[in-house]
Amino acid sequence: MFETSTTNVLIRHSYYGVLCILALLPISASAQTSSPVQDIVYTAKFVCGSIPDGNGPLRPGHYDTSVSMFNKKGYDIGILWIATINDGPTSNSILKTLKPETSTGIRCSDIKGIFGIETRDLIEGFIIVKIPTSSLRGFGSEQTIPESVEAADALDVQIFYTANALTTLPHKVAEEKISFYVVQDGTGKIPKEMYRKLLDVTVPSALNEITNTEEKVKSLLAKKYDLDEGDLGKITVRIKDVSIGVGALLDDHAISLHVVKPYVSS
Repeated sequence: MFETSTTNVLIRHSYYGVLCILALLPISASAQTSSPVQDIVYTAKFVCGSIPDGNGPLRPGHYDTSVSMFNKKGYDIGILWIATINDGPTSNSILKTLKPETSTGIRCSDIKGIFGIETRDLIEGFIIVKIPTSSLRGFGSEQTIPESVEAADALDVQIFYTANALTTLPHKVAEEKISFYVVQDGTGKIPKEMYRKLLDVTVPSALNEITNTEEKVKSLLAKKYDLDEGDLGKITVRIKDVSIGVGALLDDHAISLHVVKPYVSS
């Protein structure tokens, strides 16, 4: 009776008082062993594919994900991994054995191959990596709860994300700067203040190719002033000078690295 009364008094204390008292109470032995550990689990987010416009969920660009796993233990570890797509299917479990101090990885091409996805459309989801505790020697046959999550951490799991807004890798490009005059315009569509004045334009240039510089200039004038094929025959231009420059295509990409922490499932 006395113990019951004391318990009631403790419960009547303020909310913060109860928290302080509970923090001092030891965890019972039954609470420590009530749920045997079944798996050590790592979850890794993936983003794969391209976004061609501004409709999201990310900015336009090309996205890739690589999940790497390293066996930190001194013995073989059996792992199971599955892929699940947001609001979509889930793959079958794939079993793999990692030798001591060896690594493996999963890329977007692997994920799309599992689901038979051939388009470049963006897909998102998760990779779930599980280690059955039966493959970990350190926990014994009873599979009791590890003393800490760190003790259960058998893998080094890292996610490498890349995003690139360009369709090609950065590379050097050649450019032509063309200086020219509009000598005659029989269409009346080109502003008169541009007649017989030195004008210039910069256009991309392909190396080791023969091109007609005058046609390039007329093509640009046609786009700017809405000229058709008939109009181009009524225009006379004179090329004054052409100079070649080499520049580098801008690099517009981002990378990030994320380390995945494990949790235990019972």
